[in-house]
Amino acid sequence: MLNKIQLIGRVGADPELRFTTDGTAVAQFNLATTKSWKKNGEKQEKTTWHKIIAWRKLAEIIGQYVHKGSLIYVEGKMQSREYDGKDGTTKKVTEIVLNDMKMLGGKSEGGSSSSSSRPSSSQRSQDDDTFVPEEDDIPM
Repeated sequence: MLNKIQLIGRVGADPELRFTTDGTAVAQFNLATTKSWKKNGEKQEKTTWHKIIAWRKLAEIIGQYVHKGSLIYVEGKMQSREYDGKDGTTKKVTEIVLNDMKMLGGKSEGGSSSSSSRPSSSQRSQDDDTFVPEEDDIPM
């Protein structure tokens, strides 16, 4: 079976970089993708938000170089899971676990330098990686 997601979009807020108890880096952020079309001569748009998770070196790169508004390409797999919320209820979340990310765009992103000076990374994540976000981190 194939489980591969490829998206190009803008980062909704600065990524949150955390470390597990054993020191493994994990980055979490939301990515907006927008579809545009014309209906009766008027431009229409629909934005979809995607919850993104990255691990290890890729997470560290994201934490250093990716910021709110950054235009990026991401590639990974879709993962759905459940966890117990602070209120004791079971929460369900669907997220994209990255194995590749490329910076797109240039100076329009907060005055930063061009994408040629930014790294691209291809860091494979393992199937057994699990990140349980705090309840406040889940947009719903």
